[in-house]
Amino acid sequence: MDVAPRSEDLARGAFTDVGPWVVPARPPWLGAVPAERERIAAALPDLVRPARVPPLGRLVRVGRHLVPAVGRWAVGARRRGGPESRRDLARRLRIAAEALGPTYIKLGQIIASGEGLFPAELVAEMRRCRDQVPPEPFAVVRATVEEDLGRPLEKVFASFERRPLAAASIAQVHVATLHPDDPDGEPVPVVVKVQRPRIGELVDADLRVMAWIAPHLVGRIPIAALANPPALVELFAETITEELDFRVEAANMLEVAGVYARLGQDAYVVPRPHPELVTRRVLVMERLSGFAFEDAEGMRAADIDTQALVRAGMIGFLEGAMLHGIFHGDLHAGNLLVLEDGRTALLDFGITGRMGETRRQAFLRMLVTATMNDVRGQLEAFRDLGALPADVDVDEVIRELKLDGPVVDPTNLTPEQLTAEIQATTKALLGYGARLPKELMLFVKNLVFLDGAIATLAPDLDLFAEIAHIATWFADHHGDRIAVEAGVEGGAWSVDMDGVRALYGVSGDTNVLTHREVQARRDVIASRLAQRERPRLTHVVADRARGAWRRVRP
Repeated sequence: MDVAPRSEDLARGAFTDVGPWVVPARPPWLGAVPAERERIAAALPDLVRPARVPPLGRLVRVGRHLVPAVGRWAVGARRRGGPESRRDLARRLRIAAEALGPTYIKLGQIIASGEGLFPAELVAEMRRCRDQVPPEPFAVVRATVEEDLGRPLEKVFASFERRPLAAASIAQVHVATLHPDDPDGEPVPVVVKVQRPRIGELVDADLRVMAWIAPHLVGRIPIAALANPPALVELFAETITEELDFRVEAANMLEVAGVYARLGQDAYVVPRPHPELVTRRVLVMERLSGFAFEDAEGMRAADIDTQALVRAGMIGFLEGAMLHGIFHGDLHAGNLLVLEDGRTALLDFGITGRMGETRRQAFLRMLVTATMNDVRGQLEAFRDLGALPADVDVDEVIRELKLDGPVVDPTNLTPEQLTAEIQATTKALLGYGARLPKELMLFVKNLVFLDGAIATLAPDLDLFAEIAHIATWFADHHGDRIAVEAGVEGGAWSVDMDGVRALYGVSGDTNVLTHREVQARRDVIASRLAQRERPRLTHVVADRARGAWRRVRP
C-alpha cells in the first residue's frame, strides 16, 4: 500500500503528517505581525488608564445594566449572606454581561476558565456565557470575508456552511471547503474564522469604561474585591486586544508549532493556517477532527491511553513555557481535540502566553524552586515575574505570611480558622502590592484546567508519582540547562517531596495521593468555608488594596 510522503513543513512545525498545503517559512501575511504587536503594546497603557470622562454613551449603557444588577443584590440576597448571596450576585453579573454584548461576554468566558483564581460562584455562573453568543447573520459574514479576501465567496470556497460551527464573542467559525488546485482534485476541507463587525471599536470603548469603573469597585462587593477589578481589567485588556487581529493569531499558531518541532515534542498538533488566506478579520485553517477532550469513554474504546495523554500534555505544556517562553494561553475542552493517533490538537490561539527572556527565566526559577521547597527562591521569582513590586522586602513577606513555618493541613482547621487564614493572607498580599501578571494568570488557569482533565481522564493517578516522573523527565532531557538558568548551586536539582506534600497541605508520612483524594480534601475545605460567611473586607483592607493598585500601575 502506498504511503503518502510526510509534509516538508514538519521541520518547521508540529503539524499533521500530511497537510492540505505546505506552510512556507514566511507566509505573506506574517510580515505585518511585529508592527501590529508593537502597536497593541503601545496602546495598552492608555486603554487601561482611568480617564476623567469615559465614553459617555457606553458608560450609560453599562450603568443601565450593571447598577440595577448590583442594586437588586444589595437590597436582597446580600442581606441573607453566605453562598446564596454570592450566587445571586454572580447570576446578576452574568445576566448583565450577556446584555452588554461581546466584550463583557468575553470577560465572563475568561473568568469561567479561571477556577481557583476567581470565586467559585462567579466561575460557575460565567460558564453559561460560553455557549450563549448569538451568531452574526450570514450576509454579514459574507461581506466580511469578501471584503478582506477581495473576491466573491464562491470564487474562493467550493462550499461554505451558512450556519456556524461555533459562535464566540469575538468571532464565529464556519465549516467550508476550498476549490482544489487541480481541476480533477477534491475540495479541501477547512474551517474559517470570521470576526464580528466593528468589534475593535466596541472593545476599545468597553475597556475605557471598565478602566474607569474598576477602581470604584475595590472593596465594595465580595466578588469584585477578591478579583481585584483594576488588575483584572489590565489582564483582560492584554488578552483581548491581541485577539482582534487574526494575523497575530496565525503567527501564534506558527510559533507554538515551531517550538514543539524544535523540541521534538509530538504530543501536540497545531492546525496549519493557510499560506495566503489570512487577514485581520478572516483566518482560514486546516480542518482537524477527533475526540472531544472530555470523551474519556470514546478514547478508551479507541485504545487511547488517557493517562499517557494527560502526562504527555503536561510535559509539552511545561516544556514550551519553561524553555521557550511561549504556550497556548486558553486551554479548555472546547479548544482541544484528541486525534485518532492519541495526539492532542490545539485550537484557537487568540490568547497565547509569551514571555521575554528575563521573565521566562524568572518563570523557570519559580517552578524549579517550588519543586525544591525553596520558599525564598519562589518569592524572588514571583517578584521578577512582576507578581510583587521590585522593591518588596522578601524576608518580610516570608515572616508575615509565615511561609517558613510548619505546614498547616487546611482540612484540620475550623471554619473560623480557615476563613481567618484566607483573610490574613489576602490582606497581606494586597498590602504588599501583589498582582497577577498575564503570563502567570494564563499559566495557572491552564494548570487548573489540566487538573480538571486528570479528574476526567485519570482520576486514580498518583499525583506524587506523576510529579516525580515529570521532574525526572525534565532532569534527563534538560537538566543541565535548567540548573544553569535557574541558578541552582553546583548544578544540583532534585525534587523535594516534602515540599510537594506542603503544596498539597498533607503530612510528611503521606506517600500516595490520588486526584480523587485531592478532590475529597477540596470538598471538605469548601464545605467549611460555606459554614461561615466571609465578612466583607474592612475599609482598611480596601484602602490598602487601592494603594497597592496605585503603586503597581505603570
